[in-house]
Amino acid sequence: MKLRPKFRNKKLVVFDLDGTLTKTKSNLEFEMSRALNALLKEKRVAVIGGGTYVQFEKQFVAELKCPPSLLSRLFIFPTTATSFYRYHNGWKRIYSFELSKRERAGIQKAFQETLQEIRYVPPKRIYGKVIEDRRTQVTFSALGQDVVAVLGKKGVLLKEKWTRENTPLKLKIARMMQKRLPGLEVHAAGFTSIDVTRRGIDKKYGVRQIAKHLRMSIKDMLFVGDAIFPGGNDYAAVKTGVDYVKVSGPEETKKVIKFLLSTSFPHKKHSLRFRGRGRTIM
Repeated sequence: MKLRPKFRNKKLVVFDLDGTLTKTKSNLEFEMSRALNALLKEKRVAVIGGGTYVQFEKQFVAELKCPPSLLSRLFIFPTTATSFYRYHNGWKRIYSFELSKRERAGIQKAFQETLQEIRYVPPKRIYGKVIEDRRTQVTFSALGQDVVAVLGKKGVLLKEKWTRENTPLKLKIARMMQKRLPGLEVHAAGFTSIDVTRRGIDKKYGVRQIAKHLRMSIKDMLFVGDAIFPGGNDYAAVKTGVDYVKVSGPEETKKVIKFLLSTSFPHKKHSLRFRGRGRTIM
C-alpha cells in the first residue's frame, strides 16, 4: 500500500465496495461508518460495486449513520456503474442501463451451456440463486447469492476458501463465457462471482461516468480498491489514469482514510447520531 502526500489534495475518493469498504457481502462496520463520516466532511465520496442497488442499500447505505447534509456528498454506482444514485431528499436514481430481456435470457443460457461443457460440479450446498438476473447485469455466484446473508461470517470464510481453491476455474469459465458472448462484457468479479454486462461496462467505464456526472477531472480523483491487478475487477479503473491505492481489505482502507484526513476522525460511538438511509425515488 503506497500513500503519497499529493493524495490529500484529491477532491473525490472512489471506493470499491466488497473487499474494500466491507468484507464480501457483509454489512458496513461501525468503525468504517465513522471514518467515512469524517471523510465526507472534507471530500466527496463515490462507491462503486457489482451488487444491485438493493444490496447497496442493505450492506452500505442502511449502515452508514450519516446526516443528510453529508449524504449529499455521497454518490453510489451499483452493478459496476450501470446505474447511479445520488441523495436529494431521498436517494434518487439518475440513470440505469438495463440489458434487454432477450439479452438476459441469452446470458443465462450461455452460463448453463458453459457449465455443462466443463462438467462443472457445484458445491454440495447452495445458498440462494447461482445465476441472478440483476437487470443491468447477470451474475453467477458459485455458492449462491445468499451465502453470507444466511451464514454470516461462516459464509465469508466459505467464499474465501472457494476463491483460494477455485480461482483458475472461475477465470476459465469467464474466458469461455466471453467467447460465447463477444458482444457483451464478462468480468471475473468478487470472490466467487462472474458478472456479464453490456460491452464496455467495467470500472474504467465507471470512473469515467463518475467524472462525467460529477463534473470532476480524473486527476482530482483517487481510486481505492482491493483487486487492482491483472484479472482483478478493480484493475480496469486504473486504465483511466486515475491515481489509486491498492488495499488488502477494510482495515487498510481505514488507514487510507485516516491518511487523507486533515484531522483524525472521532473515537466515541455517540459521535454519530444520524441514520441516513433516506427514501429511494425511482
